[in-house]
Amino acid sequence: MAETSSSPAQVELASKTVQELITSGKELPESYIYKGSDARSLDASLPLMDIPIIDIGLLTSPSSSSTQELEKLRSALSFWGCFQAINYHGIEPEFLDKMSEVGKQFFDFPPETKQKYSREDGSTEGYGSDIIIAEEQTLDWTDRLLLTTSPKDQRQLKFWPEIPESFRETLHEYTTELEKLNEILLKAMATCLNLEENCFLDMYGEKENATMIARFNFYPPCPRPDLVIGVKPHADASAFTYLLQDKQVEGLQFLKDNQWYRVPLNPEALVINAGDYAEIMSNGIFKSPVHRAVTNSERKRMSLAVFCIPNPDREIEPVNGVVNEARPRLYKKVKDYVSLYFEYYQRGRRPIEAAII
Repeated sequence: MAETSSSPAQVELASKTVQELITSGKELPESYIYKGSDARSLDASLPLMDIPIIDIGLLTSPSSSSTQELEKLRSALSFWGCFQAINYHGIEPEFLDKMSEVGKQFFDFPPETKQKYSREDGSTEGYGSDIIIAEEQTLDWTDRLLLTTSPKDQRQLKFWPEIPESFRETLHEYTTELEKLNEILLKAMATCLNLEENCFLDMYGEKENATMIARFNFYPPCPRPDLVIGVKPHADASAFTYLLQDKQVEGLQFLKDNQWYRVPLNPEALVINAGDYAEIMSNGIFKSPVHRAVTNSERKRMSLAVFCIPNPDREIEPVNGVVNEARPRLYKKVKDYVSLYFEYYQRGRRPIEAAII
């Protein structure tokens, strides 16, 4: 990722988390004032999204119900690019609660406890706020804990909290189950398009070599939710992203046809969205949706996003069967696509622009 100069004031801000900024009692810095084209809608009354709900148990069943569920999946990924997933054996609602709770407990610890896991210079992993790459950059109103969970030999355990005591074990179990679910969905993508079952999975590569990144997002109460954004609009540089929402506080919004929609809370579901890799592999049949997170003036919120990403050494392109006369090839072959992501994101651009033919 390219490094660019930043002003001294922003460097100072980057060294503070949002929670520390609030505690300091300082006025809201200009660097947090969001100036994107969608800024006027931050605090607006927006429609609730009619997000599809996919039953993973039915999707994988040998009965005729799986055909109906596959059609729902195809429709969801083609229209919205996302859905809520329920009824996956291995990630029951009680386990979702446990995963969410250990994350919340970490962010509730005193600053000196969390700082033991602070991000180091030149690294995206660990605890902290926005990485500064440009002087004109608008900062997100969120503190993050970002951890690579796969490949397992690339885990940097010095950034994995040792408290609460169950944090490491719970995250390991959770992401292990998501690896299995990711494989199910890659196969279902192919099946619902009447393609060879393993074509997306083969393009994605072996799960042992693929990258999985967990990002805990903590959004403290914000004094100006009409001016400050939780996470800037973006699409994900993943095949699939698995989001565990806060059970009580809304914040996630998706963009469809220039209209923002609020995502309803469903404590028994994961929000799953296709990423740019899925859009490229499907030649644009499945959509990688633009989404954002807004802030709340009274209530804190925490979510956990897990990104499933092909090995950076793999070359990704549209799979066999999705390019034809009626649908010409839209995307060129890409490699190490994620390396573009952070720079494009902070500049308000989509990395997938670089893959368009």
